[in-house]
Amino acid sequence: MSEQPPYLRIADELRQRIAEHVWEPGDRLPSRAQIGQECGVGENVVRRAQELLISQGVLEGRAGSGTYVAEPRERVRVVRSSAREQPSGSPFRQDMKALRLQSDWESRTDAKVPAPAEIATRLGIAEGEPCVRTTYEFLADGKPVQLSTSWEPYAVTGGTLVVLPEGGPHAGAGVVNRMAEIGVTISHAVEQPEPRHATAEEASLLGIQKAALVTHIRRTYYSDEGRPVETADIVVPAAHCEIVYEIPISR
Repeated sequence: MSEQPPYLRIADELRQRIAEHVWEPGDRLPSRAQIGQECGVGENVVRRAQELLISQGVLEGRAGSGTYVAEPRERVRVVRSSAREQPSGSPFRQDMKALRLQSDWESRTDAKVPAPAEIATRLGIAEGEPCVRTTYEFLADGKPVQLSTSWEPYAVTGGTLVVLPEGGPHAGAGVVNRMAEIGVTISHAVEQPEPRHATAEEASLLGIQKAALVTHIRRTYYSDEGRPVETADIVVPAAHCEIVYEIPISR
């Protein structure tokens, strides 16, 4: 019978210490060098053990800070449906309110960013045409649960009160409601979800392991004239979020 790999043994040791309350949720673990010295293994073995426990939700890594015992975290239910667009504000806020979670988000907008080739194709514009790009980090009870990068053709919103998605009188109202303010009616959205591994940047922002699974959703909103008016790349950590699609039935 083959011997258990060293990193699995260390993972069991770390898990046992947490179970015995040597370390409590929120506690920062000793350095890898310290743990390795205590357990008689190298730092790379400790790193592999910690990465395994991060992927299982036992630990969480914080960029530039260290590794911590993860706080108990319920899986968040993220509903995808155009029918959930509310005149009063963001669909994300409505979803979190239904779950009794405090919602918030951080964003950054850059105007007149040249459209990369893939984005231009999705928006039906020429590569390099100016767009308004907004990056988001969505939070539930202060914890990151979703990332998004949104692109809107500057030709659609430029010179209007809704040119900045998170600025002006309609800040945070969502794409459908903002576009309605300038006479653009959204008829439908197309979403293409696919699983993949998180990039280093995504993992850092979401507080997950680099190799952790995420769901990458490519979403594009279309006007009633068939024109793409916004496209976004949405990234959701699979371990922390359950994605549900709601399909409205016409009668």
